[in-house]
Amino acid sequence: MKVLFVDMQYDYGVKSRGINAIGIMGFKKAFENLGHETIPFYYDEYLENNSQQLQSDLLQKADEVQPDLIFFCLFRDQFKPATLEKLNAKYKTMNWFGDDAWRFDNFTKFFAPHFTYSVTTDKFSLKKYKAIGINQVVHAQWAAIDDDRSFEKKPYKYDVSFIGGANPYRKWFVKNLEKMGVKIHCFGNGWPNGPLSNDEMIELFQTSKINLNISNSACYDIRYLFAHPKNLAHTLVSKKQSSQTKARNFEINYYGGFQLTDYVPAIEDYYEIGKEIACYTYPEEASVQIKYFLEHDKERESIRERGESKAKQGYTYTGQIRKVLSEFGL
Repeated sequence: MKVLFVDMQYDYGVKSRGINAIGIMGFKKAFENLGHETIPFYYDEYLENNSQQLQSDLLQKADEVQPDLIFFCLFRDQFKPATLEKLNAKYKTMNWFGDDAWRFDNFTKFFAPHFTYSVTTDKFSLKKYKAIGINQVVHAQWAAIDDDRSFEKKPYKYDVSFIGGANPYRKWFVKNLEKMGVKIHCFGNGWPNGPLSNDEMIELFQTSKINLNISNSACYDIRYLFAHPKNLAHTLVSKKQSSQTKARNFEINYYGGFQLTDYVPAIEDYYEIGKEIACYTYPEEASVQIKYFLEHDKERESIRERGESKAKQGYTYTGQIRKVLSEFGL
């Protein structure tokens, strides 16, 4: 099958943020791993003020390539519905909707009707697709990037680490843990340590005794809301009203890290809590578990090993794309 892969080359289209790893090393490589000829159409350079040119250039590229499938991972309105309709009239098109837990009503329901196939990472949104007349939809999930390299066991450098962009809630969460005697080494945009490359991220997973996941959604903890006037404002304007399973939930385990994550609905569909990962809801719960697992190496390592084994059974982008294509009969 010939696939026209439409995505950004760099993270959020910003070259200084590095390569769009999930897009290029995840989705694009997955199609290639499955034997499909994959031709990229990167649209980073159009994002500033070349919207109309982007529409015409994509249509032209599709006519040149004559693909069997055009794959998108849109998260904004970069492509006009009229453009998507023109493509859909000639070719099979598919979009990966990765934020339906909080964006179905203000994004997905307006764009999904313009694609041949829709993929959602939120099983609770499947009925919403059906309600607007979309039956060509399947549930898949974010995953880890396929990596066949062998890694030697490295000595631990950190007790607890976190990778992710800084925001008011995450800063408040980390500060609260520090007040409880837990030091977190934070990496990502907005933290003093800055972002990591993909290989640096992998090494951090493997050299941290505990890899912490902190929610990126709105928080209604009264202590957070009144800790600073901006916190309440941030929560009120945030569109991320519910947590969701993300790639990090699979990346940590895939590369052999122990994961302590905020609980998200349906995480138990992928891992057995307490056996393959550990979960918390509030900072106090995170603190208690961090201190416990730092004192109980054998139990922590046992959970880490089972979690790694589970993640490598199929929680990769090749596994997810294979599943999607199979369910759509492609």
